[in-house]
Amino acid sequence: MHVHRASPRMTAPRVTRREVLIAGGLIAGGYAIASLLQASAPLGRDVSGNRIARAALIDPDGPSGGAARGDLAMAVYTDYRCPACRSAHAAMHRAVADDGGVRLLYKDYPIFGAVSDNAAALAIAAHFQGLYVPLHDRLMTGRASVDNDDIEAAVIAIGGDWQRLQQDRATHAPAIAARLGRIATEAFGLGIAGTPAYLIGSYLVNGALDAGEFAAMFRQARGLR
Repeated sequence: MHVHRASPRMTAPRVTRREVLIAGGLIAGGYAIASLLQASAPLGRDVSGNRIARAALIDPDGPSGGAARGDLAMAVYTDYRCPACRSAHAAMHRAVADDGGVRLLYKDYPIFGAVSDNAAALAIAAHFQGLYVPLHDRLMTGRASVDNDDIEAAVIAIGGDWQRLQQDRATHAPAIAARLGRIATEAFGLGIAGTPAYLIGSYLVNGALDAGEFAAMFRQARGLR
């Protein structure tokens, strides 16, 4: 006859206060090291060997701002419905104004659906009135919905002609579509995963920056520290 014996009770090993403190110190140290590595990681990656990057900074017919004869070009890939694009907009312009030598190249890259597509097309159409830059600024700082009513109000607020804008969009529809297609191809070729993205000289940055980080990238792109 087999006698079943009760299995011995398993008890958790006792952890001393010293061991808890050591474990806590290791975890805290790990977080500190991770934070330090993140803070010291480069903001952008060098894409100087990418021919698409070089071509993207040659955009004589596209809307531009900043210093017309600046020594550093920055292509800005944004969507009017992108929260991060909107939050970084003021910091970017503050850094560009403080620098005084950065030429902005605006690249509409709508990725948030049909409303974004429509806003981008209308913004590009405003370029035929010479109003792209003020409209871009108005849309980035106005209502996030950027529907037709919002865009009409923004156009009127900057002294533009809403009826002409619509006509220009219809008349120049093939050119507008071609520009948006070229920008999408650029973004794909550069490995841009989302918006915002900034091609600053030969460095590509994915994600929003603050004014200090923009300034740091300007120095880096010029080979300065």
